[in-house]
Amino acid sequence: MANPNPLMAQSSGSDPADAAVQSALRTLDAEGSGIAAITAALQSDLRAPFAAAADLIRNANGRLIVTGLGKSGHIGRKIAATFASTGTPAFFVHAAEASHGDLGMITPDDVILALSWSGEQPEMKNLITYAKRFRIPVIAMTAERESSLAKAADVALTLPKAREACPHNLAPTTSSLMMLALGDALAIALLEGRGFSSVDFSVLHPGGKLGALLKYTRDLMHTGDAVPLKPLGASMSEALVEMTSKGFGCVGIIDARGHIVGIVTDGDLRRHMGPGLMSATVDEVMTRNPKTIDRDVLAGEALEILNSSKITTLIVTDTNKPIGIVHLHDFLRAGVA
Repeated sequence: MANPNPLMAQSSGSDPADAAVQSALRTLDAEGSGIAAITAALQSDLRAPFAAAADLIRNANGRLIVTGLGKSGHIGRKIAATFASTGTPAFFVHAAEASHGDLGMITPDDVILALSWSGEQPEMKNLITYAKRFRIPVIAMTAERESSLAKAADVALTLPKAREACPHNLAPTTSSLMMLALGDALAIALLEGRGFSSVDFSVLHPGGKLGALLKYTRDLMHTGDAVPLKPLGASMSEALVEMTSKGFGCVGIIDARGHIVGIVTDGDLRRHMGPGLMSATVDEVMTRNPKTIDRDVLAGEALEILNSSKITTLIVTDTNKPIGIVHLHDFLRAGVA
């Protein structure tokens, strides 16, 4: 029986998996070439307009309005979301919808970033006219230096020409990735220029895994009587009772000033197991200078300390005095790990 879909036919003896992988490698190679072309352009012709675009956006009193159509529109939505999440107020306006009332979303304090590979989409005309009327700066992202969009823009980010990954050089693939990459580059340049920190990032990302990673140690730690502590000179029998009752598998050891000076863990118990263990003092068994953490350290960083040190618990301190304790299970419950 004949293959009902000759476009999907494989030559006799060919390996479909190998063909798919080879196609993927060609796609990635083509798209990688597009990124390499942008890198080269940023070191030459694209350098000055990129800096000018960053300055326009940074100095705007309003927001960044990203606009586009088709695949450029989809990329524009992602670029707007990246800007908004990294400290630059931004949102997307569809270029066609702009002519049907959405122009009212754009104010004279804003800056427009218009995406169009050809720079000749007729739907952009009314938006550009509106921008000129109210003196709203326009940044064009296009591959055509002589296009209508590039000529009308205050700053033209001209992308280098690149072949699409599509074998027919038709479907926007390499071009879409290049626009996305340049948009990301602009967003990160502004993030770094503003000194946008992980603390600022946490304010804008309170939900999901990112939100969990951006909690602070103080948000997860156990405090007060829940913290297992014993003074120097205490017997191991007392320390064992404290370890068992608090359930963290360890007990912090403090000196006369209340400073943390050691910790007794399950591992210490195993290493000193013997008939004299219960009559020994904590001074003889404890691990000195234990790893501790500040209350204002991000949860993601605290988790990295636990993983890299191959431990499950950290004493939280303030000026070397224990004020809390966090366990790996606390990070799991919070969705950090």
